Amino acid sequence: MRKVSSTRGFAKVAPHVVPALDRAVHRLTRGKLLLSALMLPGVILTSTGARSGLPRRTPLACMPTPDGLGWTLVGSNFGRPGHPAWTTNLLAHPDADVNWKGTDIPITARLLTGEERAAVWQDLLAFWPPYATYQARVEREIRVFRLERRT
Repeated sequence: MRKVSSTRGFAKVAPHVVPALDRAVHRLTRGKLLLSALMLPGVILTSTGARSGLPRRTPLACMPTPDGLGWTLVGSNFGRPGHPAWTTNLLAHPDADVNWKGTDIPITARLLTGEERAAVWQDLLAFWPPYATYQARVEREIRVFRLERRT
């Protein structure tokens, strides 16, 4: 699957198919399962639209933090040009929610930069090597966010 997910064909098809399948499976299992989580852990991010102000639900792969209290999200957009909309939403409205294994959790998102991003990027490449292919395919720096639980 790693090899397939690195192809340009996958990048063209996946953004239209994977989120729709994830939403359907998530709804049918009452939040207990994401189809893509069979490959990688995943959350449903509910953010506030940067322009609309409306709630936006996006299924996303994630890397749980080593302490198990947060998550790292990668705005790879499957290696396509342009940042995904959910990253713009988090920049405008960092307080959001994730659904993790059926539980809604309030979070605050923080864009990682500099040395912190570089260190986490190495962990991400070990976690999911296709991120290297995605980054090589685009001129932009892929956005990486740390999600931390709000109390």
